Amino acid sequence: MQATAIPAAASHPGRLRSARPRSGFQMSLSERLLVARLVRRDEEAFNELVRQHGDRVFNLVLRMVGSRAEAEDIAQEVFVTVFKSIDSFRSEAKLSTWLLRIAANHAKNRIKYLARRREHEPGGSDSADLADEGKAPAQSHIHGPDVLLEAAETEDIMQKAIATLEEDQRLLVVLRDVEELSYEEIVEITGLPEGTVKSRLHRARMTLKQLLEDNFK
Repeated sequence: MQATAIPAAASHPGRLRSARPRSGFQMSLSERLLVARLVRRDEEAFNELVRQHGDRVFNLVLRMVGSRAEAEDIAQEVFVTVFKSIDSFRSEAKLSTWLLRIAANHAKNRIKYLARRREHEPGGSDSADLADEGKAPAQSHIHGPDVLLEAAETEDIMQKAIATLEEDQRLLVVLRDVEELSYEEIVEITGLPEGTVKSRLHRARMTLKQLLEDNFK
């Protein structure tokens, strides 16, 4: 994802609640300095933030909404929101976790919006159709066209299966099994108790398992 130029004249919205503090967590000096520059509305600091975290934000929302075009739009919105609300960030948590929390909220809002729009557009794309646009290589190093095709087909099936999950379950699967975040980080992003995260994730995995088994029969 390319660096996003943040408009210097953006206004300050209501403050976003930052993630709950993690015991014993301390930001690095470099991250503290970056946040201080962001608070001063240093445009180059925001471009640096996009360079550091843009791909991860984009990948999260792409997995959530399925459509690359929608994901690019949402990712832009996420960083504009960060620009407007950086004052609300508290350094007790990771900056990356706060970013992903904003990204998750934007993605869920867009999913709701798309669902409402599809209700009024007969024949519109459903989640599985949108998932076709969100394919990404299942392996980072692949040799041979046959293996590449098989990996792409598997990824396609997996993305379509994820797209059928309820949005809350989808988010947990993406955060835990795709982004490989810790339960502690997922709790911060979602605001859910750890026990709830684990139980919902278990149900989501069981649903995915059944869907994948049906596809490969």
